[in-house]
Amino acid sequence: MSNTPASSGTAQSPSRNSTSAPARHPGAGEGQPLSSWAPQAADLTPFNTFGLRSRAENYVRIDDLAQLPALSDLAGRHGRLLVLGGGSNMVLPAEVDGLVAHMALRGVRLVEQRADAWIVEAAGGEVWHDFVQYCLAQGWDGLENLSLIPGTVGAAPVQNIGAYGVELDSRFEGLTAWDMATREWVRMDKADCRFAYRDSRFKHEAAGRWVIVAVRFALPRPWRPVLDYPDLQRHAGLAAAIAADAAAAAGASASADTPSGVPTTAQAGVTASAIAAAVCDIRRAKLPDPARIGNAGSFFKNPIVDAAQRDALAARHSGLVSYPQPDGRYKLAAGWLIDQCGWKGKSLGPAGVHERQALVLVNRGGAQAADILALAGAIQADVQARFGVALEAEPVVV
Repeated sequence: MSNTPASSGTAQSPSRNSTSAPARHPGAGEGQPLSSWAPQAADLTPFNTFGLRSRAENYVRIDDLAQLPALSDLAGRHGRLLVLGGGSNMVLPAEVDGLVAHMALRGVRLVEQRADAWIVEAAGGEVWHDFVQYCLAQGWDGLENLSLIPGTVGAAPVQNIGAYGVELDSRFEGLTAWDMATREWVRMDKADCRFAYRDSRFKHEAAGRWVIVAVRFALPRPWRPVLDYPDLQRHAGLAAAIAADAAAAAGASASADTPSGVPTTAQAGVTASAIAAAVCDIRRAKLPDPARIGNAGSFFKNPIVDAAQRDALAARHSGLVSYPQPDGRYKLAAGWLIDQCGWKGKSLGPAGVHERQALVLVNRGGAQAADILALAGAIQADVQARFGVALEAEPVVV
């Protein structure tokens, strides 16, 4: 990772429909000369965390902003564009048609230090977890709950990644992209991206139109920990610090000399780094390492239902796991639904369901896209038949 941050202060950024290119990140390479930049055949198996056997006849690597205009020309000749980051949220077929572009732009910089937030920008090819760790090392807290999520920075807005009470859109400031249709640099804000639960416009009508080259984050000042999830509250590395914080808060409110609203996290032990470490511990305990067994993390979204449907399900199924949402609806634990259908640890051919986490489908060796999709379809059918709930897949099926 190119870790050298730019000096603080507001940086000039392209606005929507601007024709100016974004600033080069510190440490960004010059890339392959455009005169020799031509598609080549490539094995895509290493570029998807499922480890699905896949191949492209036309593959290019994007490691310089100057390549983006040429990318429009190449995509026009090949008819279709697929942008690959870490391949952590994709189901790739055996043969990928069209043009495959691997996003490899690197760099992180501090754009602005505001009273309410650090504005940090990262290039689209940065590894997400490495970026989170770098921000924590600089004291730019706020992404710790999103630690160890696989993939790249550029892919994060596409999925609107989230974990342990924090979603990307709550830390999102804007992004810079190359518009393949208009051949212009554009800046997009939160409204432009149309974020929803594990979703954005980039997964739908805009798929393939915009190539995300950089994402800006607003990391809050002052920082407040997000500890809503029971797994975090119970974690051995956090429990004592949480208790100390609670005691400190109680003491502060009881003291006539202490103003109300004074943050207590600095008085005790809950730090962003401690939360990040706890999240990593929990994820490693629950989720398989893609380097050892191919997977794309949680394969299904947690379905959201209205209160009436949730109550009806709870009346028929004791132990139903659900979480109230701000709009009065409920999020159901998809893993619990799948487990109740008996799928945890089971296999269908070379594709299987992980033994410790029913939300995770795995490649047990030699699986192709058809095997993963057949297993997913069987699970969806069983959950629909038993609970009347439709499960939606998270990964993009190419």
